[in-house]
Amino acid sequence: MAMNSKLLLLFALAVVFSCKSTDALKVKATRIQFYMHDVISGPNPTAVRVAGPDNSTTSPNATAAMFGSIYMMDNPLTVTPDPNSTVVGRAQGIYGMSSQNEFSLLMSLTVGFISGPYNGSTFSVLGRNPIMSEVREMPVVGGTGIFRLARGYCLAKTHSMVGFDAIIGYNVTLLHY
Repeated sequence: MAMNSKLLLLFALAVVFSCKSTDALKVKATRIQFYMHDVISGPNPTAVRVAGPDNSTTSPNATAAMFGSIYMMDNPLTVTPDPNSTVVGRAQGIYGMSSQNEFSLLMSLTVGFISGPYNGSTFSVLGRNPIMSEVREMPVVGGTGIFRLARGYCLAKTHSMVGFDAIIGYNVTLLHY
């Protein structure tokens, strides 16, 4: 019996020392900044309304009139606020006007990188975006590639807005393996 215990202990030690280093399992923190260009107007919109109430009637409350409108987006992400700056990725997803009392969106978007050190990796954001607040915080709920199992948050701040076309700065903090 003592011999079996010693063999079991020896086997357990062999397994422990033969395993890879746990360095690969350490959580990494990545901080990223980019600008999203959400264009609803013009001949080449990057976000289009796909459902919602019939807005042919006039309403004294513009917010209530937009409630329930759903948009699909495929927005470019750039290094600077300039629309002609380097495109590093796309924000693809859906957002809906989710409040009758304020301009607030419910957003589900995936940020996919198409160049640079994060090329081919994604992370997903799901949450409420009260767009009239100066800074909005939304949760990161997952990711792929470099950002597999990501969690974290993003801070969104409107850089500029003309009508409903907007350039939004994103500062993202991701924790991933």
